[in-house]
Amino acid sequence: MNWNQIEGNWNQVVGKAQAQWGLLTGDELDNIKGRQRELSGLIQERYGKTEEEAQREIDDWMSKINQSVS
Repeated sequence: MNWNQIEGNWNQVVGKAQAQWGLLTGDELDNIKGRQRELSGLIQERYGKTEEEAQREIDDWMSKINQSVS
């Protein structure tokens, strides 16, 4: 699953995102509608991560989703 698919299926994966990043609220995740840059920004803000760290976490999370779908 690539990011376009995740964005298109955001309502189905938002729960997995909230499980991964518990400091992000459901409303925040609903509002970003799967936009990767906005997810990265929220992770940076809430967890004090750099852009690179946030992107690495997103990539790792995406890999986990892909493994669970396969």
